[in-house]
Amino acid sequence: QVQLVEPGGGLVQPGGSLRLSCAASGSIFGIESMDWYRLAPGKERELVATITTGGRTNYADSVKGRFTISRDNAKNMVNLQMDSLKPEDTAVYYCNVRARRYPGDYVINYWGKGTLVTVSS
Repeated sequence: QVQLVEPGGGLVQPGGSLRLSCAASGSIFGIESMDWYRLAPGKERELVATITTGGRTNYADSVKGRFTISRDNAKNMVNLQMDSLKPEDTAVYYCNVRARRYPGDYVINYWGKGTLVTVSS
């Protein structure tokens, strides 16, 4: 079993910054990729950023240049630095980890419980 813990949400003013973290623990043999998604009221779930084990990153167009995803492979942790936040960034942010529990296992998607980010003055 793999558990994800996501501290770091909160209220921030437009133009401000916030850092989200997600730590994976449990039976982890190898992590394929670590991602951040978000779900805003009335909108579909959006893939915000992704990072592979090798460090390749990809971002949604809506956050390029403002958000930075990083990971610590030794700690099985992924971070999302969010700068120049806008009200439209308000959403519940979810950590997603694609991992194998043991050698030869298939890759499983694990989800955090989500953390609320509110951008408002």
